[in-house]
Amino acid sequence: MKRLENKITVITGGAQGIGKATVKKFAEEDATVFIWDVNEEKADNTIAELKDISKKIEFQKVNVTSLASVTDAADIIVQKYKRIDVLINNAGITRDASFLKMTEEQWKQVVDVNLTGVFNCTKAIAPIMAENKYGRIVNTSSVVGLYGNFGQTNYVATKSGIIGMTKVWARELGRKGINVNAVAPGFIATEMVDTIPEKVIEMLKEKTPLGKLGDPEDIANAYLFLVSDEAKYITGTVLSVDGGLVL
Repeated sequence: MKRLENKITVITGGAQGIGKATVKKFAEEDATVFIWDVNEEKADNTIAELKDISKKIEFQKVNVTSLASVTDAADIIVQKYKRIDVLINNAGITRDASFLKMTEEQWKQVVDVNLTGVFNCTKAIAPIMAENKYGRIVNTSSVVGLYGNFGQTNYVATKSGIIGMTKVWARELGRKGINVNAVAPGFIATEMVDTIPEKVIEMLKEKTPLGKLGDPEDIANAYLFLVSDEAKYITGTVLSVDGGLVL
């Protein structure tokens, strides 16, 4: 039996990067996967790439900053399947600048997607899970949410906030059959890292005990573990997947 057989899953930001790797991993485990993203072209490309693995991948154009958009998409899934079993709050953006140069718009954009977006998606889906007395929620934090990072006041604030929300929701939703955990990736080889200068990448590799950046699949595997039955007694935890960067 596949680990996610018959599980109805929502993956935000699933069109590319870590999200795309997660869609592939979950599809391989026989989940029915809904990609929530604003990039229709990349989502369609992902579905086309994975068509030989699974025919159970669908795209919904969802703006996570809008509770109405999220709620409408969740309602469509429930009308068809009567439930949502798994939510991966993976969508995120960066708008980096040192604090003295950071604009209000840069602050607001990141908070709206990375923090309010997680609130919105969980607000729409957690009641559905509670009604079915079963759910697995994984929120994407970051190593910088635990330890800070120069030039990322906005991003760090959201990723630290996600850790706090994860712990609150684990307390509040546990008796309703819902596990809530977070993953804190280190530096992963995705499009987001492409903007970092090569000399900085090499410095990060040197600081990491494993001596390399992570792969998107490393995070997808952590997500898979936390939503699987192997992790049924784990909730409220933050799993660092960072190659030992913070040791």
